Amino acid sequence: MLDDIGLFIHIAQRRSLAKAAAYLGLPAATVTRRLRRLEEQIGAQLVHRSARKFALTSEGEAYFDAFADLVLNAEAALRGLNADLHALQGSLKAAAPTNISVGILQPMWSAFLRDHPDIRLTLTLSNENKDLLENQVDLALRAGPQTDPRLYQKRLGCVATILTAAPAYLGEAGLPRDPSEIGRHKLIRVAALPQWHLAHHQTGQRETVHVDAHVAVDDIGLARQLAADGRGVALLPVSEISGDLESGRLLPVLSGWQGQTRELYAVWPTGRLLSARATCLRDHMARHIAAIPVLQGWVPDPRR
Repeated sequence: MLDDIGLFIHIAQRRSLAKAAAYLGLPAATVTRRLRRLEEQIGAQLVHRSARKFALTSEGEAYFDAFADLVLNAEAALRGLNADLHALQGSLKAAAPTNISVGILQPMWSAFLRDHPDIRLTLTLSNENKDLLENQVDLALRAGPQTDPRLYQKRLGCVATILTAAPAYLGEAGLPRDPSEIGRHKLIRVAALPQWHLAHHQTGQRETVHVDAHVAVDDIGLARQLAADGRGVALLPVSEISGDLESGRLLPVLSGWQGQTRELYAVWPTGRLLSARATCLRDHMARHIAAIPVLQGWVPDPRR
């Protein structure tokens, strides 16, 4: 009924069924049928039908006065919202993990701002998975699949984790030969990886290491620095340590063994239409992440 009232307002505003049909892109017969249906629903004639003259009945005048501003203002608001939804300009609120964003993905954010100067990006960095709806976030980059049914998600890549330590530490403590010897070492545990589930990439053998940590931190960057300073063995994402592995500042521990894979997802609320701006950022992230080998599960070999 509301749609038919909106149709009637356009008929009255243009003082013609034919002009209203042309404006709305509807067949003239459809406009006539829907006007008749509205009149039947309210039990009153709204328009005097005459080939020579258009006129509203007194009931038609009353309905026009009551609903015209509501319908026209609502349509104007919808046009504005629709334009905003499809525009590559305006505000965009995103969230992402801190370490990967200020590290290997920093060029991704810079390139997005360079390519889309009319988008005003608010980027919130945190290693906590804060509620997207509560914080009115349009799009987020998250590590690990999301279990919240209010979220859509698209997998963008994955990051391997490996055990690593500084050459000086391994020179003193010795190099473990298998997972059973890890517990004899000083261990640096990251809150994001509280359990160490190891798998041999050739044999498929799996082991779980009980992590009796010498130190536990909630920041991957600090854990990386502690490992490089010789404070112990850490299980870390390759995305955070690939440069250290290539330079020899860190060495792999238990070659052939890897920890759990951390998958990367673009995430957004199910109850919110993905705007052109958010879609643009999601696709930009997907292209950028797909082009970085360590974000597709690759592990560099420091021996090469």
